[in-house]
Amino acid sequence: MRKIWIPIPEGAARKKKMTERQPLLLQSDASDYEGSRGGPARPARSSPPDNTLVNVHSEDSIAASGSGSGDDDQAALDKASYNPTLHRTLEHPTSNSETLVHLLKGNIGTGILAMPDAFKNAGLYVGLFGTLIMGAICTHCMHMLVNCSHELCRRLQQPALDFSDVAYCSFETGPLGLRRYSLLARRIVTTFLFITQIGFCCVYFLFVALNIKDVMDHYFKIDVHIYLLIMLMPMIVLNLVRNLKYLTPVSLIAAILTVAGLAITFSYMLHDLPDVHTVKPIASWATLPLYFGTAIYAFEGIGVVLPLENNMRTPDDFGGTTGVLNTGMVVVACLYTSVGFFGYLKYGEDVKGSITLNLPQGDGLSQLVRLTMAVAIFLSYTLQFYVPVNIVEPFVRSHFDTTRAKDLAATILRTVLVTFTFLLATCIPNLGSIISLVGAVSSSALALIAPPIIEIITYYHVGYGRYNWMLWKDFLILIFGLCGFVFGTWASLAQILNDRTH
Repeated sequence: MRKIWIPIPEGAARKKKMTERQPLLLQSDASDYEGSRGGPARPARSSPPDNTLVNVHSEDSIAASGSGSGDDDQAALDKASYNPTLHRTLEHPTSNSETLVHLLKGNIGTGILAMPDAFKNAGLYVGLFGTLIMGAICTHCMHMLVNCSHELCRRLQQPALDFSDVAYCSFETGPLGLRRYSLLARRIVTTFLFITQIGFCCVYFLFVALNIKDVMDHYFKIDVHIYLLIMLMPMIVLNLVRNLKYLTPVSLIAAILTVAGLAITFSYMLHDLPDVHTVKPIASWATLPLYFGTAIYAFEGIGVVLPLENNMRTPDDFGGTTGVLNTGMVVVACLYTSVGFFGYLKYGEDVKGSITLNLPQGDGLSQLVRLTMAVAIFLSYTLQFYVPVNIVEPFVRSHFDTTRAKDLAATILRTVLVTFTFLLATCIPNLGSIISLVGAVSSSALALIAPPIIEIITYYHVGYGRYNWMLWKDFLILIFGLCGFVFGTWASLAQILNDRTH
């Protein structure tokens, strides 16, 4: 756990630094967190009743208060010693192993099956090292988000914060000029979470339809849009289930089917591998943005990091060199790299948007793999859909008075959202293109752009370390994310438009 040391003012240089920031910090009282900007940060669901919003100071203001009253010193000491993990009241906390399983499930989805297509757009060796580097950067950004959450929890004496709350509180406790944008920051993060999950649902819809079509083409050929239409009604009915408790068996079945499907797929990929010289070691610059979009889509788990850490029995074990996060992400990065490397090496330039579509057509086992993965992803759709519908549903329900009207509105909303993902999947029937687009637009914003911005603002009053290393590091990650966002989106849209004109 990160420790906060309270500095004691010494020397003229220290006093000068304090004087430069004092006018800003003296205004950081409770009034800054209330009023026209939307009130205090929303307490966590598990917060104790006496949880209140407290004064937020930087190290400089703590130092400045050293010559003031003893009450200020005691308040600063209380804030510095506050441990948010000790103030969480959880009904069903998860163990380290359970959290690791949830982390793996949150990261491993359709993205892993698209990694051979990503390697095709990068080249064998660029994809190999690029995926490992991308995994390291994404994991570091997850750590950044968790560390910022802990820092903000200590400042506000809140036991836990989610992604949107971290964005809100970082702006609300940051420089005065940025505090007016705190609500905007929360809305932007929430919007991208919504877009990301809706994008995942579109990919899941199309993935299931394409795999079923690939199986049925052995007997008779039907357009993929027909399969999408056939899936629509069962998908709507399944997603009318509102309680996650009833989806637990569905999640378990989906996980078992996914593991079985991946194991059999690996056996096909590793059989009779060609020489490495049969594929491109480095692809063209024009297709690298497509690789970026698919790869960042695959590392899709940043949205589940804070909920998992907040619900752990021993949250101190989540971070650290050998913690749950690093352990899980090493496994994820190795799996992605292996599937991408061997899948591209096996099928070369003929590799498709999902590696399951490259398995032998007439083979019974490969047909079983397609059906297994199709059923697994079909069942997983409900869990992906749960996130966006719970972002929008409270807003819709608030416009109705009676319980019956609220439930009817919620049912209509779920039907409309499922139909919306169906229409998007119908408009973009190229699986590789839609995966790359979702990754470039929303996954890069959440995984690579938001964390460095949040860290820069969160530690504005604390400092960025020796030679401002944290600031330089965050700028590099931010530039990398912005470049991937712009060029990845452009390349994905160009590919989609090119497919539609041919």
